[in-house]
Amino acid sequence: MIFEKDLANRQLHVIREFKARIEKVWRAWTEAEQLDKWWGPKPWHVETKTMTFKPGGQWLYAMVGPAGEKHWSNASFTAVGANTFNYTCTFSDENGVTNLDFPAAYWHVAMKQDGAKTIVDVTVRFDDIAGLEKLIAMGFQTGFTMGLDQLEELLG
Repeated sequence: MIFEKDLANRQLHVIREFKARIEKVWRAWTEAEQLDKWWGPKPWHVETKTMTFKPGGQWLYAMVGPAGEKHWSNASFTAVGANTFNYTCTFSDENGVTNLDFPAAYWHVAMKQDGAKTIVDVTVRFDDIAGLEKLIAMGFQTGFTMGLDQLEELLG
């Protein structure tokens, strides 16, 4: 796995290979029932409230902790193409209202088939370096890596 922090461009870049066909990996990233199985670090899990995977749609979900506490996020899809999609992700309340105390993150996810494996290439951009640093300080690298490990297990 590659995890790069690029302060000059206010972005994170993650590349991960999975031993699975692209169709299966795509479903794991774009269907709520699949996302709920791997997104987020254990012992936390995700519960999707709503998901409409199309430009203008959203994924409203809660990261649920071991004591039942919920931290909400809202992903607003801005583009969906062949094996690629973009969304803006913000921390929010249970109704999707943005929590301005946390930075917005602009995600670009691209996938490509390479023989029997799929390469997932993720770029997460921020409005400023402070936003990027805040997300890193909150444990993003460790949490996202754990989630991707769970995705690998799910894809089996």
